[in-house]
Amino acid sequence: MQIMGVDIGGSGIKGAPVDLDRGDLAHERHKVLTPQPATPEGVAGCVAEVVGAFSWSGPVGVTFPGVVTGGVTRTAANMDKAWVGVDTAALLTRELGGLPVTVLNDADAAGIAEMTYGAGRGRGGTVIMLTLGTGIGSALFTDGRLVPNSELGHLELKGHDAETRASVKAKEDGDLTWERWAHRVQKYLAHVEMLFSPDLFIIGGGVSRKPEKFLPLIEGIRAEIVPAKLQNNAGIVGAAMAAAEAGKAGEAGEAAAKAATSGEAAT
Repeated sequence: MQIMGVDIGGSGIKGAPVDLDRGDLAHERHKVLTPQPATPEGVAGCVAEVVGAFSWSGPVGVTFPGVVTGGVTRTAANMDKAWVGVDTAALLTRELGGLPVTVLNDADAAGIAEMTYGAGRGRGGTVIMLTLGTGIGSALFTDGRLVPNSELGHLELKGHDAETRASVKAKEDGDLTWERWAHRVQKYLAHVEMLFSPDLFIIGGGVSRKPEKFLPLIEGIRAEIVPAKLQNNAGIVGAAMAAAEAGKAGEAGEAAAKAATSGEAAT
């Protein structure tokens, strides 16, 4: 079964059809730069470009770097503030010519994929997925169940949002060595560990392609720390999974409605 997944990031928007039997991309992903400013209309046009690259005509799952509830974006730390309060699912459905769209937090999507197909598969207890990129996204799981929109990248660290000190963007903006950046990540992980006592940290985002550069430099963390197996494709896979689940829920609702109608007609 294939479903289209699109991952909206602060610097790039990428997507591809996903083979949900394998938990991997069915085709090489298509990527475009996130427009600046990253307004709803501009980003929606880029999502349409990514989806159109595959001539896709079915359900689409889309991630967003912020809090998402019921398809509505509630925060937009690394995007244009015009996103706050937008019914993003409806906006993208219109932009995609009526295709059904499911929207969820980007790190939650990545975490769902890693817990199903990747580094978190079969793991119980408390697992925290952290995506290090333009900001820091987080997905919190207890015995495999997601606590949505945890947004742990906005915990305070030395008087600032943690993501302004320990994200990949912070490393690049500050021209930090791997050693100095790993020390910041270590401080951040220690703070998160103090609050949540996780059994496992999964580190995702593009930096997960080169874990040897920084993970061996992180010390003093009790929890196990591993790189994401799906690396930077986890968000795309998780978005497709969410769209597939939404489709199943919709079909179940329709079936229940038909059954109820049939029962009323019989009486």
